[in-house]
Amino acid sequence: MKNLFVILNFLFFNALGQYDSTKIVSLENLVVSKTLDAQNLFSKVDLKLKPVGSSQDLLRLVPGLFTGQHAGGGKAEQIFLRGFDIDHGTDLNITVDNMPVNMVSHAHGQGYADLHFVIPETLAEIDYAKGSYKAEQGNFATAGSVGFKTKNKFEESSISVESGSFNQKRAVGLFNLNLGQNSDSYLATEYLYNDGPFESPQKLNRLNLMGKFSKKITQNTNIIISASQFSSKWNASGQIPQRAIESGLIGRFGAIDNTEGGNTARQNIGFSMFNGLKNSNIASNFYYSHYDFTLFSNFTFFAQNAEKGDQIKHTESRNILGYSSKFNSNAHSLRLPFTYSTEVGFRNDIISDNELSRTFMKINTLEVIKLGDINELNAFLNAEANFSKDKWSIITGLRADLFRFSYENKLSNSTSNFSQILFSPKINFIYQPNNQFQYFLKFGSGYHSNDTRSAVENNQAIPKSIGSDLGLIFKPINKIIIQATLWQLYLQQEFVYVGDAGIIEPSGRTNRMGVDLTSRIQLNNFLFFDADYTYTYARSLDSEKGNNFIPLAPVNTLTAGFSMATIKNFSGGLHTRLLGKRAANEDYSLTAQGYSITDFNINYSFKKAVFKVEIQNLFNAQWNETQFATASRLRNEKEIIEEIHFTPGSPFGIRAGVSVKF
Repeated sequence: MKNLFVILNFLFFNALGQYDSTKIVSLENLVVSKTLDAQNLFSKVDLKLKPVGSSQDLLRLVPGLFTGQHAGGGKAEQIFLRGFDIDHGTDLNITVDNMPVNMVSHAHGQGYADLHFVIPETLAEIDYAKGSYKAEQGNFATAGSVGFKTKNKFEESSISVESGSFNQKRAVGLFNLNLGQNSDSYLATEYLYNDGPFESPQKLNRLNLMGKFSKKITQNTNIIISASQFSSKWNASGQIPQRAIESGLIGRFGAIDNTEGGNTARQNIGFSMFNGLKNSNIASNFYYSHYDFTLFSNFTFFAQNAEKGDQIKHTESRNILGYSSKFNSNAHSLRLPFTYSTEVGFRNDIISDNELSRTFMKINTLEVIKLGDINELNAFLNAEANFSKDKWSIITGLRADLFRFSYENKLSNSTSNFSQILFSPKINFIYQPNNQFQYFLKFGSGYHSNDTRSAVENNQAIPKSIGSDLGLIFKPINKIIIQATLWQLYLQQEFVYVGDAGIIEPSGRTNRMGVDLTSRIQLNNFLFFDADYTYTYARSLDSEKGNNFIPLAPVNTLTAGFSMATIKNFSGGLHTRLLGKRAANEDYSLTAQGYSITDFNINYSFKKAVFKVEIQNLFNAQWNETQFATASRLRNEKEIIEEIHFTPGSPFGIRAGVSVKF
């Protein structure tokens, strides 16, 4: 620890003033734009200053968003935002290059969003929005949406290698290709191996390949073609009960069932075309994905089967086909300048052998609980108009969706269908007196769809959300940006996924309200401070007071830290994230404990090489990364006991690497 402070002292004081102005980020140059997406100023700053080495890091660039891993590193992360335990994506719409990441009617949970196919070094932009106030936001955009965009080119090719604690290894290659005039192209690769801190090594193997080609066809026409391949395989120790540790049965990083784990793969093809016209443009996108998934879990241990245990298997094979075309135009009418856009498109998921089975040691299938094929279609049309005059803008939008669900039950040899049309209106008011201040008032309706199996069996409607945001973004001085928001979100129906039963349980109406505070401060030419705080009051509306807590809904979250841009060839940062304690069940008789974790990173550039060191959990805090109220039984127990089950967070760990450009 003493050496760390010596390094910080040298960097922040002795090297003062010797910074590289060509690599600096300046808040002074950032302008608060008169748009609904003005808050993306913060992501532009963070993307340049904060280290991004995993999909968890990508999502954490959204202010107020927390993630947690609880199945060996290969499973999609659990997500928390605005008082939502989003599970793996039920209330957050996620896209990459306009291709959806969320999986509808997924074998392991509605909206399952696995971002592990994204190579972090290829990321160019993050567009995030909290709430559902834009017409283009579709399924799962209740708490918000995140759109990632990858780079079209690299300034130079590079190779990176990393090694760290818990037998972690990573290699990344970024290679520019020359495929003709007026074009850019590259090939990106990533390999990752990690055992994690667990007594039973997770043996996470991940391989990513990605290629992208962009070309200017004419003066006003551009095309982009991309393709990627992702595969992953891992073991997992799962969630463990507190009583097993207290009794000495296992350690914090032990397991009750160490045969959990899984494998998954995804292949993507994308094509987009942009046509510029006079005072307008058309952007079209086509995508295709093939996806395979298998996951073994054991949440309750021996509650159902005292001899062979309660291990379950989720598996599916899926094809996704989608298309959208968006027309944007400037116009003048009634002496009011305005812009408008319309978009039409569809997404079709064709899922084979969506299965839930009880298994033993990943090998023997004891019982098939659910097995069937799913065909889910979502066709949509949306329109948005932005009326602007002087310091005011009024942005109105309407989205129309058609859903068609079809489920072929292979156990009963029956087929069921269900369809629904819904409309989602939006209206937003923006007052911007200058480039330093923006005041906004937003209203909008969103939705999250139900799992096809529940939709056709129960004719359950797609529940909608109704939300509002009131706030401002301002630069009181050139090097400080602050956003403050009061918000509220009503949801017609919450969904709780019960993995070992393969069902989606409705849990009634809910209401959330809260405060978001976000700030970025440039302390001098190279040193930056950031802080994001959220407070949320979340309650069920259909339960009695005292029994109306929403399990795992975050109440207080805080991220804060310092980032240092390149100075005397050094850069780095020190950041802390804090998630407060919260109710683990409806009556708050069980508590999910909070945590505070601090990470540190430092980089040194020498010619075309960059050496880096990252320290995770700098102060070696003992923390629980994910927690659940679960009723389980251990092998020698007579009764089923409900208590907190958790996945332990990683202890102090260090990772070092080098990247070379050529």
